[in-house]
Amino acid sequence: MTAIDKVAWLHVVDGRVLAARSAGKDTWYLPGGKREPGESDVATLIREIAEELSVTLDPVTARPAGVWETQAHGRADGVLVRMTCYTAEYTGELTASSEIASFGWLTLADRAQVSPAVALILDDLFARGELAADLPPR
Repeated sequence: MTAIDKVAWLHVVDGRVLAARSAGKDTWYLPGGKREPGESDVATLIREIAEELSVTLDPVTARPAGVWETQAHGRADGVLVRMTCYTAEYTGELTASSEIASFGWLTLADRAQVSPAVALILDDLFARGELAADLPPR
């Protein structure tokens, strides 16, 4: 089995999780991406979030939030994605940039619009009481 290894930022505020959507796509993902050779998880996270959302993550506040693995969205059966997620504080103003067309704040009610890996994460966040079932749009 093939596995795509990704690092993602898990940022939850007031019962909503931050998600991003790439240009030309209708599926929401957690912001982040793949490591470059020799890059640590936190270095990858800082680079990817700066590229995608124009903010700077504070490496001192980066904390592991979990690892989820499932079928990769839009890939052949048997291709998995392994998402290693971190929480972290940031500075700056969230702005979609690079390949990111938009960002949003999702609840469990948005589950049908996310990748399979993010659906697992939403389920876990909801089960832990960190994610709202539904809230008015922000």
